[in-house]
Amino acid sequence: MADKEKTAKTGQEKRVVFFENNSWYHRTKELMDDMTVKYSKKGGFQTPEEAEESYWEYENRFRDRQREFQVAYLKNRDVMFGDYLMYWFEHIYSLRIETTTKMIGSYTLYELLLPSIESDIKLRYVTVEYLDALLERTSKICVSAGNKGRELLSLAMKDALFEGFIACNPVPETKPYKRKKPKIRVLSKEKIKLLLEAAAKSAWYLEIQLGLFCGLRKGEILGLKFSDFDFEKNTVRISRQIVANPKLSGSFNIEEYSLIEREPKTENSYRILRVPKAVMDEVERRQRKVQLDKEYAGEKYRDNGYVCCRDNGRPHSLSSFNQALTKLCNRNGLPVVTVHGLRHMFATILIESGVPLVKISGLLGHSSIHTTYEYYCDVMDEKDKIIAFMNDTFAPEKAGMEG
Repeated sequence: MADKEKTAKTGQEKRVVFFENNSWYHRTKELMDDMTVKYSKKGGFQTPEEAEESYWEYENRFRDRQREFQVAYLKNRDVMFGDYLMYWFEHIYSLRIETTTKMIGSYTLYELLLPSIESDIKLRYVTVEYLDALLERTSKICVSAGNKGRELLSLAMKDALFEGFIACNPVPETKPYKRKKPKIRVLSKEKIKLLLEAAAKSAWYLEIQLGLFCGLRKGEILGLKFSDFDFEKNTVRISRQIVANPKLSGSFNIEEYSLIEREPKTENSYRILRVPKAVMDEVERRQRKVQLDKEYAGEKYRDNGYVCCRDNGRPHSLSSFNQALTKLCNRNGLPVVTVHGLRHMFATILIESGVPLVKISGLLGHSSIHTTYEYYCDVMDEKDKIIAFMNDTFAPEKAGMEG
């Protein structure tokens, strides 16, 4: 008789139960004393739910016994400090944390702490002095490295103490490292939706979308030209920014203030990004508006190809975008966010979606992954988290204004 199989949804889809001989079954595995695994099946269940519940009881027993063997094996080996940290992270810590926390923890361990270990020693010989020296080397990599490294070591050594690997935890006696957290305001999903609905009625809808859904800097948005967009591939090329060019007198007073085009902030800021369809639609709408402005202004129109510009084609002032955002937020009872705040929310969306830190760094155009780590290693501690990022998730039905 052909088996009827049921797909059980438990975090990720996996077949765990099946129907056979008029009852529900599940497969079992048991870890024997000689470390071999015995496979079998268990049946007699009236419903798939009963079989599934039994399956996970067997799975949990198997994992607990597996961990007992691992701990016993490591103790017999008199495990090295670095080996224990990797074992602890993969087999203990990772099982009880969310994906975002794991991503930051993994970077802290594998990119900051482990490369800073100059001479590995056995776990039971780790002292306060040894850890202080390790954290001192780690802290030089980036501002947050010492703080986050000490935080991770504290958790690891607490578990080592609990498991009996060490007699005392030396981390509390080590030098603390303070960390000045960047001020990142992250709006909830509901408030972002309200912001975009209000923005759709303003002349800044496209600019707000570019900040929130593409993570562009203010100068990068102001410097965008229609020629930077590829409407067939739905991409945008970042290759310039608009910056201030003040001319100072001898007494350091500003004699003349102008805006100029410059290369992006860093070498890594040159990048090509995929653009959500909702944003590309708004770019096309802006293109039609600019064409009407050209026809109306005639010879007075200064055509530099800018996407974000005044009715005469000249670029907006550097403060105008933030001023528009402030008014928009105040009028709609929302916490005030800045253009850079939109960029932070873009990064948060990606982090909450499980995008690797190295990829987020590339999308943001940061000079190094350490910069990204510095800004966002505490994002998961924010109360209001954004869960999903999709093309049209937050796009309101009403399109941006033509005028």
